[in-house]
Amino acid sequence: MSETYQFERSHNILIDAAPEEVLDYVSNPNSWPEWIFASHHIESEDRPLVTGDTFLEKWHTKTGEAILNWKVTDWEKGKLWIGETHTPFTGTIIVRYDAEQVGNQCKYTRTLINPARPKPITDKMIAAIDEEASASLLNIKNNLEGRKT
Repeated sequence: MSETYQFERSHNILIDAAPEEVLDYVSNPNSWPEWIFASHHIESEDRPLVTGDTFLEKWHTKTGEAILNWKVTDWEKGKLWIGETHTPFTGTIIVRYDAEQVGNQCKYTRTLINPARPKPITDKMIAAIDEEASASLLNIKNNLEGRKT
């Protein structure tokens, strides 16, 4: 059995919206191409997905396109959404979205988890993940707050 490497990274942002509105937006995979640069095609029902739902995502990579078959593994309305997929180059990928009320805003947290990567993650990869996450969170904030104007 080969050695594997666990990786987890969280990023968050405050958004002028209710937690339920934020989670409904990010848990509808059809919104992902609006805020995730690598996500360019989704095959899913156009609604927030809940535990047991599945969908397909086409994702840009440095070497081409990856097809990700996702399954929603946990969901709590307005609070939590967890999806899981698998790739040969990263192993299992788990994304966790948490939304909580903080004053008049929602604190939205996106956590990326690789429980058993086939290769260790490099500092360069972490910097790229952080950069993409910052841009994605800002896109979510701008998209949701822009709906109110």
